[in-house]
Amino acid sequence: MNKAFIAVGLCLALSGAAFAQQKSAKEQIVGAWTLVSVASEMDDGKKGEPFGASPKGVIIFSNDSHFSLFQSRAEIPKIAANDRAKATAQEAQGIVASSIAYFGTYTGDESTKVMVVNLAASTYANVAAIPNQKRTITLLTADELKFDNPRTPNGMTLRTAWKRAAAH
Repeated sequence: MNKAFIAVGLCLALSGAAFAQQKSAKEQIVGAWTLVSVASEMDDGKKGEPFGASPKGVIIFSNDSHFSLFQSRAEIPKIAANDRAKATAQEAQGIVASSIAYFGTYTGDESTKVMVVNLAASTYANVAAIPNQKRTITLLTADELKFDNPRTPNGMTLRTAWKRAAAH
């Protein structure tokens, strides 16, 4: 093969890789992510895992700035009556304490790595009433996403880690 042809091909390949690496955070975040961990920290330094050591969850970001999130403990209590409208107070409390879901829209600031979310609805209505909630992106690669929710309604910081969902 011609050496010049190989050199041109190598340059094109490298410039393509550089172009791919120059995607904006918004372009990189689009898609489905599965939950790896959720860690909490209170102002007094107390730490915890609000959804346990093996949480389940998904967050999906669309190209048109919509997103949807679900997080839960690995095991959510079942309802004995097999009808969610007939949960006992104890069953309902266990489910609420073990999970959260919400959806809405998001925007991002490339320079500060801050994502602002506005919730349209949530299983925890108190959190949906707060406009312009900030999430600080601490890591974003092709396969990993980490962000902090610096202030939840009860005063804790949540640190979440996600991995890119496998295509099916």
